[in-house]
Amino acid sequence: MRLEKLSLINFKNIAQLELRLGEGINGFVGDNGAGKTNIIDAVYYLSMCKSALPTTDGQNIRHENDFFLVEGGYRTDEGKTEQVVCSFSRKGGKILKRNGKEYERLSDHVGLIPVVIVSPADTTLISDAADERRRYLNGFISQLDRNYLMAVMRYNAVLGERNKLLKVSSDEDMLQIYDLQLAEQAALIHRLRREYIERLTPLVQEFYRALSEDREQVTLEYRSELNEAPLMEILQRNRQRDLVNQFTTSGIHRDDLILKIGGYPLRKYGSQGQQKSFLIALKLAQYQIIASECKERPILLLDDLFDKLDAGRVTQLLRLVGAEQFGQILITDCNPTRLQTTLDRANTPYQLFTVTGGTATP
Repeated sequence: MRLEKLSLINFKNIAQLELRLGEGINGFVGDNGAGKTNIIDAVYYLSMCKSALPTTDGQNIRHENDFFLVEGGYRTDEGKTEQVVCSFSRKGGKILKRNGKEYERLSDHVGLIPVVIVSPADTTLISDAADERRRYLNGFISQLDRNYLMAVMRYNAVLGERNKLLKVSSDEDMLQIYDLQLAEQAALIHRLRREYIERLTPLVQEFYRALSEDREQVTLEYRSELNEAPLMEILQRNRQRDLVNQFTTSGIHRDDLILKIGGYPLRKYGSQGQQKSFLIALKLAQYQIIASECKERPILLLDDLFDKLDAGRVTQLLRLVGAEQFGQILITDCNPTRLQTTLDRANTPYQLFTVTGGTATP
């Protein structure tokens, strides 16, 4: 998948911007706050219908304006063209169109334009609570399986209703109905999470070895109560605890993805370089699985590439992603000389854009 043309109006600090991008590596250089990450985020937004950052749609509107518009003209690996336009206004909400036709549900769009992002925000996968890692899994698998996305949405909706009931009532008949609905969705979610984590693990190990000279073994572990028993059984067993706490204390909404290096938690025992290398390996493994299943190479977004990585590892990364198995890549860095020197060292074709005050020029 290749983004040929990107147009932005009132998106974050960008008043108006139109870019034509190359099919290989596109580098964006400029000072912090110039708008490099905003360009990357706009590309992500067109794929996932939301920002890669924890912001609301209203916060993505440029100051003193009432709307934003993001538009992308794409060409698939098979040569087919796609036009995607997403707009948001404070009064009218969000509208998403594909080739001029408006989507009835935003979720129907996810997966059409596959994307993988590597950014400094990925550190939350290591340092923050389990909900960040579940969010990562949901975003990854949802691009590949529409049924998974729908199951997560249904599960969360039923979970909310069950929690409301637990605050006001102990109606066993209603709890049974909610339990059956949760169990049905949870079975699919659990199966797919387990399958994709099993597929990710050997690829993460392979990419980590390629990026780093570390001999430590890296692993992924899927922690879920459903590994031991079906959700229906678990909910029945914990009925009294749920009634006392007035919320659902068990289920796939408590799953976690455990990242380990040398058999120990990455958060505690991995250096900053090891942690960043692990996260990049995880995203490249995700990229390879998506490319294989979609028969379409995702757009790869590398934001603030040199963050916590030495020049040697960055060069090795660029050599990896410069291979034929990878497609279009967008990279940001605040140091133009450093990025250009590293790209030259990696012997990979590229073009550079200079970003200043929300504008970008070749």
